[in-house]
Amino acid sequence: MVINWYGEGCFKIQSGQVTILTDPFDSSTGLTPPRFKTDITIKTAVEYPLPHNRSETPTVLGPGEYEIKGVEISGWPINGESKIKDQKSRILKTVYLVKVEDLNLGFLGHISSPPEATIVEELGDVDLLFVPAGGAPYITEEAAAKLIKQIGPKIVVASFFRVPGLKSKVGDVKEFLKELGQKAEPQEKLTIKKKDLPSSTQVAVLKI
Repeated sequence: MVINWYGEGCFKIQSGQVTILTDPFDSSTGLTPPRFKTDITIKTAVEYPLPHNRSETPTVLGPGEYEIKGVEISGWPINGESKIKDQKSRILKTVYLVKVEDLNLGFLGHISSPPEATIVEELGDVDLLFVPAGGAPYITEEAAAKLIKQIGPKIVVASFFRVPGLKSKVGDVKEFLKELGQKAEPQEKLTIKKKDLPSSTQVAVLKI
């Protein structure tokens, strides 16, 4: 499995012939949107009622059970974090577990507080956990560190932290690493196999 990062919560996950894209964004973020062919798109925050999906790519837009191209996806709503955008719509946040190859990938997405204990239990054994690492408006570094210890993933993949050009006022990943008591040199991509997973939790920081 090969993982690339484009900023915010946007990752390209290549597993054999299947390409997964998470949380794509547009140029209003200040970053360059990804442009590549994908087989599955997963969004951890969506506007309801749902806009018409013009994409031909299978897109996961909320809680439920899905199986697409052999990839199993489970999603749970983050209660209390749905926010009203205006009188006609609201934003729904979802935590996902994605089973691809023989790896379990957990996506915490746009969370600003720890998910309920039942969701943590449902996630089960997570190999890679994608976690917001820039603090407000997302989960604080301290709360994220406690949640990571609770879940116990083999690898934590940092997301939603400050990078050049990003308009969002998130923090630097250094505070996140400090809270976890870890060091991590930014890398171009993450290549991982089940047999190569570390015995204790390590953090991966990717470059865009």
